[in-house]
Amino acid sequence: METLAMHISNGIIDGPVAAIFAALALAALTACVMRGRRDLDDRLAPMAGLVAAFIFAVQMLNFPIFTAGVSGHLLGGALAAMLVGPWVGALCVAVVLVVQALIFGDGGVAMLGLNITNMALIGTAAAYVLIAVLLRVLPRTPAGLAVTAFVAAMLSVVVASQGFVLEYWLGGTTDLGNNLTGLAGTMAGVHLLIGIGEGLITATTVLTVAKVRPDLVYALRSLRAPAAPAVPVAGGVR
Repeated sequence: METLAMHISNGIIDGPVAAIFAALALAALTACVMRGRRDLDDRLAPMAGLVAAFIFAVQMLNFPIFTAGVSGHLLGGALAAMLVGPWVGALCVAVVLVVQALIFGDGGVAMLGLNITNMALIGTAAAYVLIAVLLRVLPRTPAGLAVTAFVAAMLSVVVASQGFVLEYWLGGTTDLGNNLTGLAGTMAGVHLLIGIGEGLITATTVLTVAKVRPDLVYALRSLRAPAAPAVPVAGGVR
């Protein structure tokens, strides 16, 4: 149960590896603050607060994964990336994780750098890369937006889960022998199922916002469709 959890508890990863990832997470979040300040405007600043509050609230709702004997909840990386962008989105998820660890004990405080790395950084970055690709391929219709949000959310959860596998390989406190591949497969399978729930919540939320205020969806503003190439006019006339 513990090794299947994305919220890593104290003692799962040894101290030196946890300290290294804490430093990496701090450096990455500092870069997010510096880059995110360029994006903040009258629309994005209040939206970031709403996104963080929404992710925090929805994470309280758990849905069971019966085949694995665990439960899952929204991570929020794809949702944040869609609505407020990757830089501010990573900060929103990180704030939620800090509050959860310090107040609710959801994930060990000593493992906070690891949890931020997996869910706030890797999850949000993977989601935004997928969003950028899909929005340039799929039509910008409600159906295309829903598919983009669903696929990005589902796959980003799986990618984030593999961050834990890497960290466990570097500093897991229990020797798995040659079973690291099995751990990777189990994490991917369980979090693929969790990702389906994540995708449904993300697609529904993004579609709702896009129908009411499409200008508040960061991905639609930032990731514009490539412009058609200019066609020269024959005869030398402009």
